[in-house]
Amino acid sequence: MIALGSDHGGFELKEAIKKHLEEKGIRYKDFGTYSPESIDYAVIAAKTAKGIVSGECEKGILCCGTGIGISIAANKVKGIRAACCSDYFSAKYTRLHNDANVLCMGGRVVGVGLALELVDVFLETEFEGGRHQRRIDQIAAIENGEL
Repeated sequence: MIALGSDHGGFELKEAIKKHLEEKGIRYKDFGTYSPESIDYAVIAAKTAKGIVSGECEKGILCCGTGIGISIAANKVKGIRAACCSDYFSAKYTRLHNDANVLCMGGRVVGVGLALELVDVFLETEFEGGRHQRRIDQIAAIENGEL
């Protein structure tokens, strides 16, 4: 299951992503927001990220106006590796090399067509492991205060 979340700036993009996931038969849980009314992105990022680290959802997609604020907030949750992406290469390689578990995008930055391509490559690309695992372990060590 994929965790979805957005603030008001990413609401329309999140709704387009929901429709896309439904068409592909991919299950999701929407952590909000549920309207274009103003809401703080940090609240949505925290709820969505906790849905991932709890094991309820496997990966997540977050949207705000730029994708930056919501990615910063999500990355404050231990175990989250959120990447703000606006191009295909970054969305693919953040999975291959960084084992990112959250894709963040900006509703005011990325058009719907490109966003759906980024969603697909993010969800379809597996972590490469190998030498990259050492770096993921180092990130975890930072989170645990060991590095």
